[in-house]
Amino acid sequence: LTYFARQGCGTRLAARSRGRNNRPPVPSSYAIKVRDMCGIAGIAVAQGRPSPTERTVHAMCLTLVHRGPDESGHDIGDGVALGMRRLSIIDVEGGHQPYFDESRRIRAVFNGEIYNFRELRAELERLGHRFASATDGEVLVHLWEEHGSDFVHRLNGMFAIALHDAERRRLLLVRDRLGIKPLYYSLNHQRLLFGSEIKALLASGMVERALDLDALASFLAWEYVPSPGTLLSGLRKLEPGGILELDLDSFQASTRRWWDPPVPLEADRDLTDDEWQERVDAVVGTAVRRQLVSDVPLGAFLSGGVDSSLEWARRVAAHLGITHKVDQILPQQAELFDGLMPFMDDPIGDFSIFPTYLISRHARSEVKVALSGDGGDELFGGYETYIAQERARLWRRLPAFGRSGLSAGLDWMRPRPEKKGLVNKAKRFVEGLGHDNALGHARWRLFMGRRLREALFIPAALDAMNTEPESHILALFEQAGDRSKVSAGLYVDMRSYLTDNCLVKVDRMSMACSLEVRVPLLDHEVAELAFRLPDRLKVKGGKSKPLLKQITARHVPRECVYRPKEGFSIPIKHWLCGSLRPLMEELLSSDRLGSEGVFRLGTVERLKREHLNGQENHSHILWSLMVFEDWRQRWRV
Repeated sequence: LTYFARQGCGTRLAARSRGRNNRPPVPSSYAIKVRDMCGIAGIAVAQGRPSPTERTVHAMCLTLVHRGPDESGHDIGDGVALGMRRLSIIDVEGGHQPYFDESRRIRAVFNGEIYNFRELRAELERLGHRFASATDGEVLVHLWEEHGSDFVHRLNGMFAIALHDAERRRLLLVRDRLGIKPLYYSLNHQRLLFGSEIKALLASGMVERALDLDALASFLAWEYVPSPGTLLSGLRKLEPGGILELDLDSFQASTRRWWDPPVPLEADRDLTDDEWQERVDAVVGTAVRRQLVSDVPLGAFLSGGVDSSLEWARRVAAHLGITHKVDQILPQQAELFDGLMPFMDDPIGDFSIFPTYLISRHARSEVKVALSGDGGDELFGGYETYIAQERARLWRRLPAFGRSGLSAGLDWMRPRPEKKGLVNKAKRFVEGLGHDNALGHARWRLFMGRRLREALFIPAALDAMNTEPESHILALFEQAGDRSKVSAGLYVDMRSYLTDNCLVKVDRMSMACSLEVRVPLLDHEVAELAFRLPDRLKVKGGKSKPLLKQITARHVPRECVYRPKEGFSIPIKHWLCGSLRPLMEELLSSDRLGSEGVFRLGTVERLKREHLNGQENHSHILWSLMVFEDWRQRWRV
């Protein structure tokens, strides 16, 4: 687990285009900066209903202390309560939330960063707006005055916003383009509740804790619940690039998507590969420099992958001349599980919550802000599932008897103890081929198909399910429109796996440590350019991310770039047979599952037995079942 400190990082990355200065010039009027991460929560009620109380808002915000340990703030009026917890990147007077306009009729709370706030502020000041602080978030209320809900198109950053206009009688909820920052809501009984995490809404005492069985089936299939759903039937995620606008007079709400990645332009077809390299390199460099601005220690995760570090961590650190920290961690797995699950109120089944939390905790001991390489695989074609989809076409050319023979032989073989290897990859490849071809590359991310679903759930639970777990993937392929096959697959990844799994993992585990994580590769200018790239620069001849690797090789040793991909994972299949076995037996005991009346006991016992005997690797489905059972008990669903 590695990261490096701000001083070397800022100097090296900025020096390439700015000489010896390690940050862009800052106008003197903005020399004091308050850049905050936090958690937000609030309630709006219809006319005639009792106003939200301070006690309720305070209870909601208390659940978000880990997101903002430094300060709290709230304001109630016009039937709307806005609350927040603040992690101050600089603890400066005047950086409090909610933010107000000059007349105090408009107020807002937000979680995130507005990276272009200086430019926006200068423009607003020229138009006559007056500011009470030097914070980035205060531009929101003034932008609303000038542009209405279209103001969101002016923002560069990661954010979840709640804005109330008492004169226009409107409440607005906004989420950033890629869904980097979370926002949940519940609209029922003439009440709208919202918050950065589900636990904040539950703390209000106004949300029914009813399990959504369709969402549960999707969770076990994909290891996440597709947006806008959650495991609770009355609670929703605001989708990435989404707006919810509530008319406080009629108490009618409308939602819409305000951003979608572009399709290639006609002029793009004339660009050479070298020209694409120059464009992407420049845009990524600008995004990184934009997000390096900070007046507190800043670092970056060095996983050793192309996206996070441009390399193998230790060699890249030496090449760049940066301060490099390495920590060897030997966690107590069961205790760590208990410590992390309170942050999984919107659970995911991704094993890598463990290393993500541990690296965040160690980084937080020295820095308050870290850069991460998340988004590179989803934007530039980095997953092996795309290679599997290419090879599936070759597989179909084999004679039927050949395919049957190979499949039967692999069924007979036991999984190997190593993480990947030829046997394990071949078994997973054939398993994915058994799923619907219409799922494209995503079928290799599916861990519970129809056969296992029908064997796992009792008949009454199956009868109550109305939606196929695969339906959101098929719908996203339709929404991708006329994009090429590779671009359509990346569109699906961006709208599903990235936002509902990867970014949830990073947000929850970093916020559990009160660490702000920034993701330059998910700057919307980078994303928009990536979606204009031709397919040959994303997946080519069985190779992933060719363009990004070529750019990376400009900056770090080539041998650090062109090497086998390794995921940021843990040996969970071995842990379930060792240190985590008692926890698995406890959470998946027949007595416990029998009393809940959802799963077939025989199927769960078979999955455990086959895994413990080494016959099959059922770690993904067993782990997801464990996470769900802990979630259900912890949140009393």
